[in-house]
Amino acid sequence: MAFEAYLVHLLILIGIYAILSISLNLAMGFTGLLNIGHVAFYGVGAYTSALLALNFGLSFWWGLLIGCIVAGLFGLLLAIPTIRLRGDYLAIATLGFAIIVENVFRNWTGLTRGPLGLPGIPKPQLFNITFSGNSYLILVLAFLLIVYLLTRHIVKSPYGRVLKSIREDELVTASLGKNVVKYKTQALMISAFFAGIAGSLYAHYITFIDPSSFSILESILIISMVIVGGLASVEGSIIGAAILILLPEPLRFLPLPSFAIGALRQMIYAGLLILLLIKRPQGISGEVKENKNAAGN
Repeated sequence: MAFEAYLVHLLILIGIYAILSISLNLAMGFTGLLNIGHVAFYGVGAYTSALLALNFGLSFWWGLLIGCIVAGLFGLLLAIPTIRLRGDYLAIATLGFAIIVENVFRNWTGLTRGPLGLPGIPKPQLFNITFSGNSYLILVLAFLLIVYLLTRHIVKSPYGRVLKSIREDELVTASLGKNVVKYKTQALMISAFFAGIAGSLYAHYITFIDPSSFSILESILIISMVIVGGLASVEGSIIGAAILILLPEPLRFLPLPSFAIGALRQMIYAGLLILLLIKRPQGISGEVKENKNAAGN
């Protein structure tokens, strides 16, 4: 019974991180936006949904919707000053954005309780049914399926082909009469909206969040999932999330102190990334080997 609960927990985490990975891949893999600060949207969705539930008694469903909208607006907020940047400059700007958002979570104690976090976040309910355990897994998989299908529709459509052309060469795309700034802004907002879904699902699953849940290390983990699974691959995002969630789990059964397990986990992630970048630069299921815009053209 305990093993079944443990397995369900892992599957729920894989589902949540798969949504995050897909959402980042839409911006980074398909559009060529090297967004290091994607975790900020994840955190905004989580905090918005949690605060609405705790302070106003709003249901999970309204909190989820509003959290996604607020995360999307933060995507617009990030796009306004940074969308014309490329490569390393865009990466540094998005990194700064994530640090600012994390510091707001940590220091605006009147709203977020700072490092004390937000405990007691209620589980989702529908028709007097409380989602937990197996039912929460079904909920997460349902949202993962929705995000997966929507993203596939986007990238297979003419709109998605424009995003890919922007990734390959912005100047050529602009010369064909496409408003590159508009498309990149929209891609970033959609990416942020989907990240808000993952944030809300995470907050109401764990029932406690604090700023450490949305640190830069978490952003690196999400980017690693995209790289391992493959840039510009929706299916690869799910594969990458599953691998990086499951890979360090055997370490829990070793007789090691917790700090050693954490360090060893980071070493395994780094080693896997180095090996993958050498042997298969496009990732397990990737469409592109490199991001030309990220390289600065």
